[in-house]
Amino acid sequence: MSDLNKYLDEQLKNPEFAAEWASQCPEREYIKAIIAARIEQNLTQEELARKTGIRQSNISRIETGNCSPTIATLQQIADGVGKTLHIEFR
Repeated sequence: MSDLNKYLDEQLKNPEFAAEWASQCPEREYIKAIIAARIEQNLTQEELARKTGIRQSNISRIETGNCSPTIATLQQIADGVGKTLHIEFR
């Protein structure tokens, strides 16, 4: 287990931290999905920017969690990596 995972496991014992971590799960999921799809297509952020019409700086902000994309932006990214956007409530 990595030091990061050990640290996270320890932090998750704190109920306040655990609640905040859980509330951010959807954001972490779409960020991981975007990065994985981009890498799967062997695209840099700049190349994805050209394919989607979204500025590279905005793609970077999305991938680092510094901004929350709209559904329309997520659709542009999905189109750019040849994927279908799927949103579901569980």
